[in-house]
Amino acid sequence: MKKILAACAALTLLASCSGGDDDGLTVGLSYVPDVQFFPFYVALDQGFFEDAGVDVELRHHGAQEPLFTALTTGEEDIVFAGGDEVMFARAEGVDAKNFATLYQTYPVTLIVPEDSAIESPVDLEGKSVGIPGEYGENYFGLLAMIDAYGLEDVTVDSIGFTQMAALSRGDVDAVIGFVNNDAVAMSAQGFAVRTIDLAPDLPLIGPGLSAMVDSFDENSDAYRAVLEGVEMALDYAEANPEETLDIVTGYVPGMSDPQVREAAALTFEATLPLYRGDGTVGAQDIQRWADMSDFMSRIGILSVPVPAEDAMTTEIVR
Repeated sequence: MKKILAACAALTLLASCSGGDDDGLTVGLSYVPDVQFFPFYVALDQGFFEDAGVDVELRHHGAQEPLFTALTTGEEDIVFAGGDEVMFARAEGVDAKNFATLYQTYPVTLIVPEDSAIESPVDLEGKSVGIPGEYGENYFGLLAMIDAYGLEDVTVDSIGFTQMAALSRGDVDAVIGFVNNDAVAMSAQGFAVRTIDLAPDLPLIGPGLSAMVDSFDENSDAYRAVLEGVEMALDYAEANPEETLDIVTGYVPGMSDPQVREAAALTFEATLPLYRGDGTVGAQDIQRWADMSDFMSRIGILSVPVPAEDAMTTEIVR
């Protein structure tokens, strides 16, 4: 994932920053550099964070670094993580709280070969599904699907991040992946696939921004500035898709390759609507959070109940 070092550039914000760097806030973007994080790259490159009163630097880390470790140690001030991941972390004792939901639609989906007989999750009985492992949004999405359809005979295989290879070889009948990443990448590489919704009214919340609870008194203005920079970047990207991909090329290895850029363009097109939602960047839906809390508690994902208000706030954006 990636990390962004967001600094309070304006003197009024600078006085309030308490992050891992004397000059600003560290915002962690999880996993390796990828086009799906384009709003952050664009906001940095075009000076939108500065315009909003925040300086930004990128800090990347791979999948092996635990998602919330740098946040809890103070190395990061903000982390890009799923709402369900935040709720799970809260149950495990991490005092983090989400303040903005960036993907307004949960991005995880069921992926099958185009010629598969699987048309609905109910068709998975007696078949196998591959997931990276028993953690994170892929896993939570799988559990929500199994619960929604009452599936009883599904083999779950942990295949790492090899969804395309495992599916194309026939090692598994289906995989759980990201609609704006895994599914798009498979199609771009010539492997025809279909996506199937995991469940109606999926009780999960996707990627957003979270910070430690005790940081909000000091850093709320800076957090709002980060979101303002992201919103300006989304406006720019929507109006300037090719220029956006040019900017992303400076952050994502391999993007100068025409084929890689072509695939990245597809991911960009699939990701922009996730950020946009109903038009309010970072919009919070308290009822959805409450539904997710009930679901995760009911099926045993949470070791202890986590009320919605403990895992999210509308202090920064409603």
